[in-house]
Amino acid sequence: MPVQIFGTKKSADTRKAQRFFAERRVPVHFVDLAERAPAKGELQRFVQKFGAAALVDRDSRRFQELGLGPARYGEAKWFELLLDEPFLLVQPLVRVKDGIA
Repeated sequence: MPVQIFGTKKSADTRKAQRFFAERRVPVHFVDLAERAPAKGELQRFVQKFGAAALVDRDSRRFQELGLGPARYGEAKWFELLLDEPFLLVQPLVRVKDGIA
């Protein structure tokens, strides 16, 4: 599994990423966030690379539904929210082999 994509089937950007790799004949493992949230260890890798606040999609519908607009949380609180609410994640998240793209 050289490439792993985390996203939803409804996300246009996720579909673009899948198409990008398909056109280059790169095998992809797709993880639908609607069916399964990323494991704590998987999410931790992304947080270490980018920071939890950078992984929050502030334009997402779920962000607005939870009323997080004025929220000013620290990294630990954002990480906990992302674990509980995978639809807050920026999509797609792509992991290449042992690295993160």
